[in-house]
Amino acid sequence: MPFPDERLQVAVVDYRPSWAADFNALATKLCDALGDGVVGIDHVGSTSVPGLPAKDCIDVQVRVAAIDEPTMVVLFSAIGFRCRPEPWNRSEKSAGREYRKLVFAPAVGARRCNVHVRESGGGNARYALLFRDFLRADRDARRAWGAFKQRLAKSVPDLMDYGQIKAPATDVLMAAAERWAADTGWSVV
Repeated sequence: MPFPDERLQVAVVDYRPSWAADFNALATKLCDALGDGVVGIDHVGSTSVPGLPAKDCIDVQVRVAAIDEPTMVVLFSAIGFRCRPEPWNRSEKSAGREYRKLVFAPAVGARRCNVHVRESGGGNARYALLFRDFLRADRDARRAWGAFKQRLAKSVPDLMDYGQIKAPATDVLMAAAERWAADTGWSVV
């Protein structure tokens, strides 16, 4: 569930070139605050794909060697981020396997974003990067995915309902992404 200050209505907007700069500012802030424990900071999700319509909410993936929840909560809290408390923001499945994660929301009034902390090398970290790279590479898939999200947001603007409907469609998209990865030899760098 979103925090009380967050919108419950979904609006999918046209791609904004400013999203890359917004990510860079967030990544710099996170890198400065989190220090040596970070393996990588990635711009993921729809805002990371040039030309793809998206919700105006930057998704950031912070890859770490191991998730130490108490330490992460302290570090993120020190820079104003709030740990999302829901169970689905503590773990996720990828390729049938469960992986740990943490998700943080920004301070009230800060730039909308979700920061996903995942273990480097985990299937869920790979999934986020594959989603991004596939849609960057495949113009037809990018156009179809963007059109689907825009139609869905117009007909189902409630955030929770939108997410429930989008999830199985994402599985279909990711099956195509896996085929693309196999065909091109894509791998996490």
